[in-house]
Amino acid sequence: MIRESLLNSIDALAGRYGPGRDAMLPILQGLQKEYGWLGMEIINEVARRFSLSQTEVFSVASFYHFLDTTKRGRYVIRICRSISCALADPENLLTRSGSTKGRILRALEAELGIEMGGTTHDGLYTLDWANCMGMCDRGPAMMVNDDLYAELTPSKAVDIVRSYRCCDSI
Repeated sequence: MIRESLLNSIDALAGRYGPGRDAMLPILQGLQKEYGWLGMEIINEVARRFSLSQTEVFSVASFYHFLDTTKRGRYVIRICRSISCALADPENLLTRSGSTKGRILRALEAELGIEMGGTTHDGLYTLDWANCMGMCDRGPAMMVNDDLYAELTPSKAVDIVRSYRCCDSI
């Protein structure tokens, strides 16, 4: 990443959201959208720009589940594991103990050839959890990047993921 480009991005986002510490979250979200993840170079420059420690910025970036401090696939698939989604269709998610994989997760892992938390070898997909997506009345739910999908079944989830593959231009 070219430092000059990163600094320009941070300044543009600070101009949009403000120069204070309270603007850090939307600035980090904007930087993740632009660069795909929040590596240490980004963390360091945000810390410098806001006169904060790297630890303070990293703690914000690592606290929020929708911010990534490790490199992810082009498409991050997040499966909701809230109690509401689990109650909507318990067979599709996890057992109460969380020890058995549900049908949606098994179908996605089989389709992608990775386990939960993994990234495909081609760097296209990462499979991850999310604690809530706000779709409590329409679960089970998942997100692919910023796109939200509800009322999932295993086949619907796989079809959604395939639709990203067919339209991708890496």
